[in-house]
Amino acid sequence: MWVPASPLSITPAQRAILERLARGRRIAHRLTLRARIVLAAAEGLPNHRIAQALGVSRPTVLLWRARFEAQGVEGLRHDAPRPGRKPSVSAAQVKAVVDATLHTTPPTATHWSVRTMAEAQGLSRMTVQRIWQAHQLKPHLVETFKLSRDPAFVEKLRDVVGLYLNPPDRALVFSVDEKSQIQALDRTQPLLPLRPGIPARQTHDYRRHGTTTLFAALNILDGYVIGRCLPRHRHQEFLKFLRQLDAETSPGLELHLIVDNYGTHKHATVRRWVARHPRMHLHFTPTGATWLNLVERWLRELTTKRIRRGTFPSVSALILAIIDYIAAHNNDPKPFVWRASADEILRKISHCKEALGTPH
Repeated sequence: MWVPASPLSITPAQRAILERLARGRRIAHRLTLRARIVLAAAEGLPNHRIAQALGVSRPTVLLWRARFEAQGVEGLRHDAPRPGRKPSVSAAQVKAVVDATLHTTPPTATHWSVRTMAEAQGLSRMTVQRIWQAHQLKPHLVETFKLSRDPAFVEKLRDVVGLYLNPPDRALVFSVDEKSQIQALDRTQPLLPLRPGIPARQTHDYRRHGTTTLFAALNILDGYVIGRCLPRHRHQEFLKFLRQLDAETSPGLELHLIVDNYGTHKHATVRRWVARHPRMHLHFTPTGATWLNLVERWLRELTTKRIRRGTFPSVSALILAIIDYIAAHNNDPKPFVWRASADEILRKISHCKEALGTPH
């Protein structure tokens, strides 16, 4: 004999919430339906009558009655987690793909591709792709690095980073470097302009019209750049640029210049000139650590934005383009802000040395 289910017990507060959900026009239909099931059950209606009235199955009515009894109104808002389909790739297969990617290479290549790995492991290429994405593996990419072997690396690092993070009072700090052998390249045919769906195109061949060297000093405080193009890259040209810096800056301020270890910067003539100008101070980056020189970042922007895709029929045209770029930059200069402390850099280098298994 069929025994009707007893009415659900709900509080006045729960009834108010359920009635609001049942009437809501902006509420998901599934939540409105569940609220109506519970309200009908609270009125004492049999489960099969509720199912007929609301157009659902009797097991559905039983499910939401039980969910409300166990979890209250909140239990109606969320579906229970479902087990889902069993994975078609076992944990052992995933481990095999990850281990092979990290510790082996194909017999005839320098790195794995999804297709070669899929063939080697007996899986589909999309399965390999999903495993690589899940473990953040990108064997097709390679980045470059260089560890400095300068015996005074730590001292030079702390000196340069200290200038960036805590510049001295009544002083200007300039990051100084040269971009040598900038070629004035002229394409053999006119540029084909950009069109919808078609990138700009230029000929692969070109004519060389000579070179120039840019000496640049980046003020780390405000991003202002002092630059000069000279035909050669010797200590004589570097001295000319130092005299220009001396002339274009306030004589009452000390000048701290961050430079790399190129022989031009350490020439005996340069050292004697600096000694005669006590407000000039040269700070050398560690050997093989030009990434410590902020002006390198600005020179990269010059290369990518103005030089690399430029067409220059003469060295004079190239120099004019560089001068115009510097002038436009100085109209609204923005500094490159150094944030890493010397200790943070040393920690990263220590991790890198551990990975290489070398103390040097």
